[in-house]
Amino acid sequence: MPSRSRRPLRARPRTRTATAALLLAAALSGCTGEGVPTGTPGAHGLRDPLFPKLGNGGYDVAHYALDLDYTPATNRLQGTATITARATQELSAFNLDLAGLTVDSATVEGEQAAARQAGTELTLRPRRDLRKGETFTAVVRYSGTPREIKDVDGAREGWLRPKDKKLSVAVGQPVGSMAWFPSNNHPSDKATYDIKVTVPQGQTAISNGELRTPPRTQNGRTTFDWQMREPMAGYLAMVAVGDFAVWESRATAELADDEETVLRTVPVYAAAERSVDASSLALRKEIPRMMDWAVTYFGPYPFDSIGSVVTRGQGDIEYALEAQTKPVYAGITGNGGALDDAQLHEIAHQWFGNSVSPKGWKDMWLNEGFATYAEWLWEEDEGGDTAQESFEAAFEADANWKFPPASPPGPGYVSKEPVYGGGAMVLHKIRQAVGNDTFFEILQEWPAELRGGNAKTADFTAFVEKKTDADLSAVWDVWLYGGERPATPNG
Repeated sequence: MPSRSRRPLRARPRTRTATAALLLAAALSGCTGEGVPTGTPGAHGLRDPLFPKLGNGGYDVAHYALDLDYTPATNRLQGTATITARATQELSAFNLDLAGLTVDSATVEGEQAAARQAGTELTLRPRRDLRKGETFTAVVRYSGTPREIKDVDGAREGWLRPKDKKLSVAVGQPVGSMAWFPSNNHPSDKATYDIKVTVPQGQTAISNGELRTPPRTQNGRTTFDWQMREPMAGYLAMVAVGDFAVWESRATAELADDEETVLRTVPVYAAAERSVDASSLALRKEIPRMMDWAVTYFGPYPFDSIGSVVTRGQGDIEYALEAQTKPVYAGITGNGGALDDAQLHEIAHQWFGNSVSPKGWKDMWLNEGFATYAEWLWEEDEGGDTAQESFEAAFEADANWKFPPASPPGPGYVSKEPVYGGGAMVLHKIRQAVGNDTFFEILQEWPAELRGGNAKTADFTAFVEKKTDADLSAVWDVWLYGGERPATPNG
């Protein structure tokens, strides 16, 4: 941008009124003794290469406490979000992501804060600047009709309801969480969660983690109090409200080195809408067996429970989503074949994508490539195609070569075939290069070393290179970042 010259301005004497106004502004904004503000607003948007407006700068969230009161008949939501965060700069204002709901009031450190909404941005301005390193609490009270959000590729997320309005499901990948709570809506800022949902008596409200207390009913309304103790990316938060049947069991979470002695099990909380309860029960009963299989490949389970939420298909909403500890299966029921693969895929995500989450949306292949490769391993162990055969089939599929797995060209491509099949091919080429023993050590050590954290593609390639002496440059250049299919699978 061309520089602009500035001509000097002549100072004018201050009146008493002007001086008093400056002193008042200094008191309210946390200025220095010289009257110069110390803080600046946090960035609105983290400049993610694919979703630049998502997330916000200037702070890191440690915990969300969400208290939701929801009435399905009117689709009316009242919420209180108590957000505990740490300022990463001298902060005069900061943003949260919120879409379609109205902020009724906001406080920061117990004092009323100015709140301004513009599009999906909520800006809070505290009465005083927040110091760098300071831990603070913001409370946002909001209400309205939560809405569906349509992705750039036409997929639906946010707050979803079928036409009969007997079900409400909130799912958030990649942007939909802002439809039901204010947050720093980017996977790089993970936090723990308490999610309390109050609904009419007779309805069930399901969310991530475990119930802190049994459901409590008072004055015709029932409160479900869920807690997610391990860090979670906002896009993995979920809520489902409806008439659910619940199947409970336990699943293996960790094995001794001899793979025989069970050291720990975790509860299974698997729910299904009553209309699909019978047709999905066999699918849900597979969870303990799949968990027992998964820990032998991926190591100790990173969370305190596992489960699922099975719903009817909602028009064009028929998919599975790896919500943390409670994967959602919309319109996916029954047992066998692709349905088993879908559930195994989402269980594998609990290690790859949920416990170790992407630093940015271009790193999604680290989620989907691992989960897809888990399908290949499961299918082989179940007597189907070998992982090599699955790799060869993926190699022949033109859709897997539309772009490199680590370089989706735009936001509409984060869930396309190269991220899944192409990512799994990268892992198989690593396996071929380093050998089975080292490869299966990587499958366990990678999620163990980064448990509860975030990773980008460069973190993974550095991790693998440190683990082995093999030359992996061709794997990275051709299979991870390359844009053209080699002449043969051995390329």
